[in-house]
Amino acid sequence: MKDPRFAEHLAVFAEVVRLGSFSAAARRRGQTPSAIVRQIGALEHSLGVPLLIRSTRALTMTDAGERLFERTQPLLDQLADTHAEIAAFDGAVAGVLRLACFPTFGKRYVIPTLQRVMAEHPRLTVELDLTERLADPVLDRLDAVIRIGRLADSTLIASKLADQYRLLVASPDYLAHAGRPGSVAELAGHRLIDKIHGADLLGWSDVAAKPGGAGAIGLAVFRCDDFEAMRLAALGNVGIAFLPDWVVGTDIHTKDLIRLDLDGEHWNAAPSGVWLLRALEQPSARLRVVTSALRESIGFPPVWVGKAT
Repeated sequence: MKDPRFAEHLAVFAEVVRLGSFSAAARRRGQTPSAIVRQIGALEHSLGVPLLIRSTRALTMTDAGERLFERTQPLLDQLADTHAEIAAFDGAVAGVLRLACFPTFGKRYVIPTLQRVMAEHPRLTVELDLTERLADPVLDRLDAVIRIGRLADSTLIASKLADQYRLLVASPDYLAHAGRPGSVAELAGHRLIDKIHGADLLGWSDVAAKPGGAGAIGLAVFRCDDFEAMRLAALGNVGIAFLPDWVVGTDIHTKDLIRLDLDGEHWNAAPSGVWLLRALEQPSARLRVVTSALRESIGFPPVWVGKAT
C-alpha cells in the first residue's frame, strides 16, 4: 500500500465529509486545517483519484469520493466497536468516553460525577453532548446515552439509574395569591408553566387525563424548552409547574416550592425512569467506572427524594 497511514487518512476523510469542511474536522480532531488538507491530499495521492471538490462555498465529493465514503463508514464503525470490545478487557480507565444526556440532568448530576471520576483517572477524557434530542449510541458513535422517561422497545442495553416521578409544584407566594387547588379540575382556574414538548414524555395531558375522560386544565402562561428555566419560573411565582422530581426535589425539601398532590397523582401510577443505554454487550472499563459513579452519586433512594416529597 502506497500510504502507510491509509486507515488513519480514511478516518480523517470520513470526518471531513460528515462535518462538511476541513476546518470543522480540524477542530474536532485538534489539528490545523492545513494538516487535514495534507492528509486528504495524501489519501488522494495514494488512491490516484480526487475525492473532494473544493470551492469557496462548499465541499462536495466526486463519484470516487462518494463510493469511498459508502465503503469507509461501516469499516470505521466496525473498527471502533472492535476497539471498544477489546479495550473492555483491560482494567485501565483511559481514553475518550462519549456520552449524551438531557442538559439539566447533565449539569446537575452528570458533570459533577464526571469531575470526580476524571480526578481519580487522569487518563480519561470526556465528550459530553447535552441535548434534548434522542441521541443514539449506534448512529452517534457514543459509549452510552442517558434517557429519561419510558423506553420504547429497543435493541439497546438499558440500566435504570433511578425512578422518575412527575410533580405539580408552585411557590408559596403564588398559592397564597391564587389559592391552592384541591383537585385536578381546579387547575382550570390557574396559570400554568408548560414545556415546549419534545422527547421528554412530560405533558399536562397526563395530568388532565382521567378514567372517565379528559379533565380541564388552566392557561399556559409560560412555555419553555428547558427544565431549569421552568423551575425558575415556578420559584418566581409565575404559576404551577409540572416537573420531574430530580428537578424540583431539593426545592420541595427547602419549602421554596410546594408539592400539589392532586387526585392521588394518577400520572405517577407507573413511574418512568432515568436510564443509561449502551449498544455493546461488554461495556468499556471507563463506562463501567462512570456508571458506578453515577449510581453512587444519585443514590438509592435518589438524592432528590426525601420525606418532604
